[in-house]
Amino acid sequence: MGDQLELTTFCSGVGAAWAERRTDVAIDGEVVIEAVALWVPIDPSGRPLRVRQDFFSVYGESASGRRVSGRVPGPGDATHEASRRRWELRRSDLDVVGHVNNAALWLPMVEIADGPIAAASMIHHRAVQGGDEVELCHRPGRLWLLVEGQVAVSASFAGP
Repeated sequence: MGDQLELTTFCSGVGAAWAERRTDVAIDGEVVIEAVALWVPIDPSGRPLRVRQDFFSVYGESASGRRVSGRVPGPGDATHEASRRRWELRRSDLDVVGHVNNAALWLPMVEIADGPIAAASMIHHRAVQGGDEVELCHRPGRLWLLVEGQVAVSASFAGP
């Protein structure tokens, strides 16, 4: 509380239809949070678009020609010794195209963690839509959000 934070964000690599954005949060010059997101440009109907040339005029220097894969790792086994319950979606969780907002998908992790979270990774395997019935499966340090029995989101996390 009261610390001065310094945020540095940049494009750390590009693929055909995605770009990796990295954000570092530092306190007194020491990086305390590292976040990486894969950004995918979409058209008004929500379909992916190729990265346009004008993107590179703004972000090309920070990407420095680095290429990143858009391949998403598998979700792991969501059924092995996992607790299960329904996860209720709220209207306020939705973004402008009817998907559940990424920030709202972090909430289940915070609720099931036994204490503070020091490191976490979340992978979106498919979009969670506003009308979906979502099942939360979890065990210590892991969670999955299932839609129609298929993993839509998987995450791993650890305490300090």
